Amino acid sequence: MSFKKNMIAALLGAGLLGMGVGVSAASLRVANQGDALSMDPHSLNESLQLAVVENVYEPLVTRDRSYKITPALATDWKQTSPTVWRFNLRKGVQFHDGTPFTADDVIFSYERAKGDGSDMKTYVGQVKEIKKINDHAVDFVLNAPFPILPEMFTHWLIMSKKWSETNQATKPVDRRKGIENAASFRANGTGPYRLRERQPGVVTSFVRNGNYWGKVDGNVDQVTFTPIGNDSTRVAALLSGEIDIMEPVPVQDVERVKGNTKLKVMQGAELRVIFLGMDQKRDELLFSNVKGKNPFKDVRVRKAFYQAIDVEGIKKIVMRGASAPIALMLPSEVKGFAPDLAKRLPHDVEASKKLLADAGYPNGFEIRMNCPNDRYVNDAAICQAVAGNLAKVGVKVNLEAETKGTYFPKVLRRDTSFFMLGWTSSTVDAHNVLYAIMSSPGEAGRGQFNLGAYSNAKVDELTSKVASETDDKKRNEMIREAMKLHQDDVGHIPLHQQALNWGMKANIDVVQWPDNGMPWKFVMVK
Repeated sequence: MSFKKNMIAALLGAGLLGMGVGVSAASLRVANQGDALSMDPHSLNESLQLAVVENVYEPLVTRDRSYKITPALATDWKQTSPTVWRFNLRKGVQFHDGTPFTADDVIFSYERAKGDGSDMKTYVGQVKEIKKINDHAVDFVLNAPFPILPEMFTHWLIMSKKWSETNQATKPVDRRKGIENAASFRANGTGPYRLRERQPGVVTSFVRNGNYWGKVDGNVDQVTFTPIGNDSTRVAALLSGEIDIMEPVPVQDVERVKGNTKLKVMQGAELRVIFLGMDQKRDELLFSNVKGKNPFKDVRVRKAFYQAIDVEGIKKIVMRGASAPIALMLPSEVKGFAPDLAKRLPHDVEASKKLLADAGYPNGFEIRMNCPNDRYVNDAAICQAVAGNLAKVGVKVNLEAETKGTYFPKVLRRDTSFFMLGWTSSTVDAHNVLYAIMSSPGEAGRGQFNLGAYSNAKVDELTSKVASETDDKKRNEMIREAMKLHQDDVGHIPLHQQALNWGMKANIDVVQWPDNGMPWKFVMVK
């Protein structure tokens, strides 16, 4: 079936055809290069996934138009002791099925988010337990003082205990093991939009929640979300008026879209850093011709890979200027960024060859690289460029670029030796990347996305201290020390910070969050 027929069928299913032009309520047709892989809010900690489901489910704490912390399902919060936070919950809130929202749902969602299969453990990892004070107040008891706790909750979404139990969805959908349940295809949140129809990989439609407790500043009543993987087809759909808004606009098409008077491009710096990860745990690499040893355990090999990669060339040729090469695992907008560490190692082919020879690989070696092809801007092209760079120093890269539907289960199981990933410090604080990416894999979500198992005991120690330190000067010094250790270890290879490119009709006003979130309640179609 053609894209156009798919879209017409979707519009009919969502009841969007036949809306009067003069009415204030509007429909919105959104397209993305990928799809949200599940409606389960605890199943995958991935930007597009969260951008979609956060219109249906809500956290205790959210962000306003300016990306500043603001109350959501909690009305206020305060520390009652160094390790206890009291959150007062909003009264009169109902889930989409009419069930009242209470403290029991918060406690249930905590247990679910920290349980097996959850991809959201890092957001609740600092919590030891939750104590119910009454139906609309809870105490979060922490393992240690953690002053940025509210910021951690902005992506931890609350589910209905009753609905989850009734629908046998008390445990998260597990992308690693291919385990599905009702929460993957159905949804029951408290948010401003309700799930209407779910056809994975084809179309998902949403309607406004008429019983929403909060204010909706926009005028969108119905949303149709369609994944269109092919860049040319996605751009053509925008140019022809078949869709209203799309992201990302391929960097090669930005000027073309800007040149259309009926369209506009919304651009901004994203908090995401694109980086490469390497397996540093196994004694022998998967998918490599090196037998009996793991080259990535040698820092000289990791440094050789780093210096072989021409990030300026990637910026110029692949990204067409829409990236900022970076030396750290977080951008300058994130609290704790250390400017004096912002200089990358130089691109130096001869230095790379020497490092490989010194490490015992004068002729390089062969390895497989895993890469998504429907998640980032020009993701597959970036990986192809990396493979080409490494070929110049004797490393043969067998590139496996695939849809994130198969990519994520594979890399999250750590069935990879060399991979590309992106990370957004959504708390806008360095602890986020220290805890989730740079710490040794452990309990309570520590190192949950450190897929190459990089490990430095001192980095782990500093991460724990950073979590509880309230003196900004001391805290920044510890963050800098941890970042420097990781940088010297070449624990990962940061490539660049991305730029956001959203294309849309000229009559649409939308809020573009730096984590690539698109809150539909702020969208105004004029």
